[in-house]
Amino acid sequence: MQPADQSDRKQQKKKLPIRGVLRASLIALVAIASISWWFGHYALTPGPAKIEPTSTVFIPRGTTVAGIGTLLDEAKLIHNDLRFGLLTKLMRVSAKLPAGEFKLSSNQTPVDVINELVAARPIQHQITIAEGLNISEIADIFHNDDWADKSRFIALCRDPQFIDELGLTELESLEGYLFPDTYRLMRPASDEKVLIRKLVNRSLDIWQGLYRGESSLSRHQVFTLASIVEKETGNAEERSLIAAVFLNRLDKKMKLQSDPTVIYGIKDFDGTLTKIQLRTKTAYNTYQIPGLPPGPICSPGREALQAVLTPADSKYLYFVSKNDGSHHFSKSLREHNRAVNRYQR
Repeated sequence: MQPADQSDRKQQKKKLPIRGVLRASLIALVAIASISWWFGHYALTPGPAKIEPTSTVFIPRGTTVAGIGTLLDEAKLIHNDLRFGLLTKLMRVSAKLPAGEFKLSSNQTPVDVINELVAARPIQHQITIAEGLNISEIADIFHNDDWADKSRFIALCRDPQFIDELGLTELESLEGYLFPDTYRLMRPASDEKVLIRKLVNRSLDIWQGLYRGESSLSRHQVFTLASIVEKETGNAEERSLIAAVFLNRLDKKMKLQSDPTVIYGIKDFDGTLTKIQLRTKTAYNTYQIPGLPPGPICSPGREALQAVLTPADSKYLYFVSKNDGSHHFSKSLREHNRAVNRYQR
């Protein structure tokens, strides 16, 4: 039989490991509880208080999760914290955070912000190209809103290889084929090729919808004449009459004598068309060359194309501006001269 003191020592030795395990477990539980509170407090506490109900954030392609957290912090949607990355992993959406420009609700928890971002649709911007603009003017619109580089845009519109890729092998440039319309674009911006292709495809779609095989002109000639009609009048009711005048003149082998074509052929035109310029022969001076110029002088709209394909039934050969947005039409030169004296002198 063991002495009492030896028995007590053995019992104490057994209790010591148990106390150590309990102490370690307690510390672990406290640590887990602290981390859970630290993590949960971040995840479920709304971000910076804002008066504005939404904020816009732009996330470039290739941005890391940490980078997205920084951008959301800069937009005052969340507080930037390493817990953001951990939260996206816990929610299993790290690979689902999209690139683009988004409008997200303010005063939300990080959990809500992440869920909204994953489901968000990029902002669509409306860009309107008016009828009658040329390549350079259209390039300006996209360049000024940071959708394209102007010089590259213009160069591509004159690049034979790219024009061939579009299936327009007969063209020397895309002048006239950048269809005027309202386009919806999303950031990050597409490259210039994608943008130009969108405009050209729209132009060809419109052509397919209008053409009925009844014109004696080729497609390129229709676009060319429609561009002249577009520049000659902004009055929708007169387009078919203007088209008829030019078609009648073509039938009679008369020169078109269109000022806008002359202007298009003048480099750095200063706004005043002179008699010397009217007498100077260029590829686009329809006072000097017979028939149509080699290509469009601007991008015509649907109505101008329709006017050339279905012109008014008239015998008019001349027209002159009445200085009120409309024109006087004449069948003879004598009548035309009288109208010029009346409205232009």
